[in-house]
Amino acid sequence: MIRNSIVHEGNVPSIRDLMRALGYKSPRSAAMIIASLIEKGFLGKKTDKTLMLRSEATADKGHVQTVNVPLIGTVACGTPVLADENIEAMIPVSIDLAQPQHRYFLLRATGDSMNKVGIQEGNLLLVRQQTIAQDGDTVVACIDGETTVKEFRANSEVVILQPKSTNPTHKPIILSTEFSVQGIVVKIIKDFL
Repeated sequence: MIRNSIVHEGNVPSIRDLMRALGYKSPRSAAMIIASLIEKGFLGKKTDKTLMLRSEATADKGHVQTVNVPLIGTVACGTPVLADENIEAMIPVSIDLAQPQHRYFLLRATGDSMNKVGIQEGNLLLVRQQTIAQDGDTVVACIDGETTVKEFRANSEVVILQPKSTNPTHKPIILSTEFSVQGIVVKIIKDFL
């Protein structure tokens, strides 16, 4: 919680914030945890007494910095289906993959319309949340409240969501420019249980 607050919000949570997040009834319990993290070298104190991450200490001990990314359900790699917006889990992802200056979410792929680009049934897709896409991006698009993953192709008049599949039943979806991109697929995570 401390690391994520510093990385994402630029500030250190208060003792009371930490106490509430951890479910303690006393601020002393949270203060003892902070003292322990300082003693172990994971946190340090700046000259103004605020806490800071000791990234060099964690790097020396072989730890990887992560951020929690929500797994929010499934997305069709076929015809669009309604995405489940309930967060199933928070999954730690390396900041090498999920860079802290952006927001991310994870989706589980279903269907076979993107198997030529390596997206298979059950793969997790790490998606950088953004509303614009460039030609050739693999996007999570929302059409009439339903989501799908396709290759984004656009010109001045139309947008084409192109399947990349060995299955000939999948056809391109042709749209006006009035639809929404939810994000760009930045990593396909295979063999995730």
